[in-house]
Amino acid sequence: MTEYDAVVYDLDGTLVDLAVDWNAVAIDVIAVYARAATEPPSENLWELLEAASKFEIAPAVEETIADHEREGARLSRRLARADEALERRVPVGVCSLNCEAACRIALEEHDLEPAVDAVVGRDTVETRKPDPEPLLETVRGLGAEPASTLFVGDTERDERTADRAGVDFEYVEGGEYSSN
Repeated sequence: MTEYDAVVYDLDGTLVDLAVDWNAVAIDVIAVYARAATEPPSENLWELLEAASKFEIAPAVEETIADHEREGARLSRRLARADEALERRVPVGVCSLNCEAACRIALEEHDLEPAVDAVVGRDTVETRKPDPEPLLETVRGLGAEPASTLFVGDTERDERTADRAGVDFEYVEGGEYSSN
C-alpha cells in the first residue's frame, strides 16, 4: 500500500452502519412536500433533497433527513474499518453525505472521535458529494494535500468524489462488523 499523509473515510457503510431505513426517510420527505402542497419531483431521496430548494422547503427536508440520521447514528453498528482508523498514524478525517451532527454522534458512540481530526458532512459546506468540495474541505482540515491523501469509501459516488478531488481512492466492499 502506498504511504499517505492523510486518510479520509466515508462514514456510513465504511466506518459504521447507520440504523436508518432510507425508504422511511423518503416517505417522510415526501410528506414534507405534501404539507407544502408541492408535487414531489421523484421518489429518490437525494433527488428530493436536491429539488427542495426550488420549492423553498429545503430546511424542512434537510431537518427531516437529519432527524433520521442522528437517531440512526445513535443506534449504528461499528464496522471493521473503524479499527483501522484508530490504528492510523496519519491524520484521519470523515467526509460523508450524512449530516455533520450524525457523523459526530456515530464517532462518539463508537469511541472514534479521538482518532478523527476533521469531519465534513452534507451540511458543512455548500455542496455535496460527488462534488469534490466536501472532500477537499476535509483534506484542508487535515493540513494535507489531495495528491498525498487516500479516501476510503463504499459507493461509486465516493469514488467519483475522490476522482474529481484528485485524491486516491480505496473501495470498501461488504461491511464486516467489528466485535467492538
